[in-house]
Amino acid sequence: MAEYSRVKSTKLVLKGSNKGKKKKNKDKKRKGTDDEAKLDIVGGWWCVSGFGEIAGTIAIEMQNNSYIHALDTGLFTLGAPHKDDEGPDPPEQFTAVKLSDTRVALKSGYGKYLGINSEGLVVGRADAIGAREQWEPVFQDGKMALMGANSCFISYSDDGDIVASSKTAGDDQMLKIRTSMEREVKHKDDLADEDRGNVKSCEVNYVKKFQSFQDRRLRVNEDDSTTLKKARTDGKFHEALLDRRSKMKADRYCK
Repeated sequence: MAEYSRVKSTKLVLKGSNKGKKKKNKDKKRKGTDDEAKLDIVGGWWCVSGFGEIAGTIAIEMQNNSYIHALDTGLFTLGAPHKDDEGPDPPEQFTAVKLSDTRVALKSGYGKYLGINSEGLVVGRADAIGAREQWEPVFQDGKMALMGANSCFISYSDDGDIVASSKTAGDDQMLKIRTSMEREVKHKDDLADEDRGNVKSCEVNYVKKFQSFQDRRLRVNEDDSTTLKKARTDGKFHEALLDRRSKMKADRYCK
């Protein structure tokens, strides 16, 4: 928990107002309370209903009041149930990074990106976003599931681990993503700063971010960037950027 400790008016009432208006205000207040109940808010954390609402700090609820919990080993499990008015603990909070119109990356409080290994086990040990660190939230009929890079949905295994092993989304794969972001904030453009602009400028942005700069020279791959445009459309943009940087042998994550 030590690592997480470092991570992160009323209206004017005029004299002489009649009772009818007062009753109307009460009805309005009651309606507002009902609306909050419909929003499914727990301890200030509300359940998202669409991809555009996934931004900032989020938590993944897999069972009633139980959230995916990050361990210092890089693995994940299901945390202990919370009270009805309690939000997720710090190890149960993740940072969502939007990668495209359908995919996000998730970073734990330990500064590592969540991904999957060859056996479908969810792990958080990556310093950069690759193909295995991309997730696709799937919404249907008011429910949602989270699909990994292996086209499988995540769930809680009998061994106590979080895994992505089911090709179909049943009851065990249903979950909720909660956020503490203000609902009034619009999320039309939540792309990371490095992902803004055309593919060439994005590549330069990521080179500046990850290059080791041993000789203080910017090393950008001069090969044709057409493949980057296709990769961006296919949702494999960051993987393609990583491959291009690895060929330059100047990226501290590509050695």
